[in-house]
Amino acid sequence: MSAPEQSQTPASKMILTMGVVACVCGVLIVGAFQSTQEAIAENKRIVLERAVFKVLPGAATVRKYAATPAGIQPLTGDAVPEGGVKFYAAYDQSGGLKGIAAEAAGKGYADTVRVLYGYEAKCQCIVGISVVSMRETPGIGDKIITDQAFLKNFEALDVRVNPEMTALANAVKTVKHGSKSNAWQIDAIAGATVTSKAVGRGINDSAQALLPKLVAHIGELQP
Repeated sequence: MSAPEQSQTPASKMILTMGVVACVCGVLIVGAFQSTQEAIAENKRIVLERAVFKVLPGAATVRKYAATPAGIQPLTGDAVPEGGVKFYAAYDQSGGLKGIAAEAAGKGYADTVRVLYGYEAKCQCIVGISVVSMRETPGIGDKIITDQAFLKNFEALDVRVNPEMTALANAVKTVKHGSKSNAWQIDAIAGATVTSKAVGRGINDSAQALLPKLVAHIGELQP
């Protein structure tokens, strides 16, 4: 007596079922992604505002712009025009321009060190920094957040632009601890020279790219 034949599911039905499952999963993933985008964007905005307020005390509102060779353009998204540099204009309670904030990045000991710095046009200087992200050695590289002597470098760091508006009058440079002699120099942290230099290089590169485009048009940011 022969064994009963087992029924087999046609390949076409299996493919159809797998296709339906894949479609459903795709819809669920896209739906979850879209439903969280607004919250993620709002959280990023809040974090950014807090960082700007930290480097520019007294600021109350923030607007996003790009400095381009042709002038200043407001930004509504993250896309920056070709040749442009993104920055944030901060305004006080009365609507007056408090200062400018911009991001800078330099290669540190373990990874890229990213900071936000505040710039005031009156003194043409950087007046504060805040670390955005880093993975430097705990207790050594992370002193750039806590070392008060190091942070004093950014209370009035000279970033004047040359008369030709082509570059900084003096490049920002990190020097050996205790040897700072000029207002555009950064006194490094003893034992954390690599991280200190990462901050200096990042700020110099960012300021060199941004300020020559910005300074001549900064009056356009006034209300």
